[in-house]
Amino acid sequence: MRVDCILAPNPGPFTGPGTNTYLVRSGPEALIIDPGPLDRTHEQAIRTAVAGSRPKGVLVTHTHEDHAPLANPLAADLAVPTYGYAPGPHFKPDRLLADDDRVRFGSEEVQAVHTPGHSHDHLCFLVRTSLFTGDHIMGGSSVVVEDMGAYLRSLRKLQRLWLDRLYPGHGLVMDDAAGIVAAYIEHRLEREQQVLSAVQTGASTVMEIIQAVYADVNPALHPLAAVSVRAHLVKLGEDGLVQYRGGDDVSTVREKP
Repeated sequence: MRVDCILAPNPGPFTGPGTNTYLVRSGPEALIIDPGPLDRTHEQAIRTAVAGSRPKGVLVTHTHEDHAPLANPLAADLAVPTYGYAPGPHFKPDRLLADDDRVRFGSEEVQAVHTPGHSHDHLCFLVRTSLFTGDHIMGGSSVVVEDMGAYLRSLRKLQRLWLDRLYPGHGLVMDDAAGIVAAYIEHRLEREQQVLSAVQTGASTVMEIIQAVYADVNPALHPLAAVSVRAHLVKLGEDGLVQYRGGDDVSTVREKP
């Protein structure tokens, strides 16, 4: 197996250096993972990289606009199918992938691993002991989480796989996969405790929690931090540790007399 990364020209505070598009080859055949945004320069770079190989399909980890919009037009031009978990505003897969579904190319196969949390439709893709993680695990930046309970369950699901290398949707390739997954779980549980502590010491709105927990984070990223804080609050509410019904207001659970 050979893996090449084609970096999309969409750097920013939410995407780091840009979206990683992966070209994964086995013999003469290749799969394209996360072709990224609609950008002619990036599309041409993908075409150049795939020249000389026989493309078999375009796989999408999730339907966010920095990962998916180029998938359908690129696949149509290459005359190959697109694969993903579900349709979304930026992508409509030709073939749906459920957890543990496989896509063969050359002498290899890709296994779909459903990993909701960052988004409900998120997939990672496993080839041998290498995992293409999309936005479930990112290099050099924090993951925005929509559903914290699901996200932690998905991370623990990865701990049951035999992994040695992670190819993230943003940032550099990472070795010591087991250590990184464990560190992600530890980080999220630490954040959960920080959010709970902020509420217990008087924070009563999402913004007050952000100011207490994310004081060292660029204020431009606070809207994304708010998504993760709300996800933590939902989980803490389900655990019976805070009162949270959505929106911005939160309070501690009063002990019964």
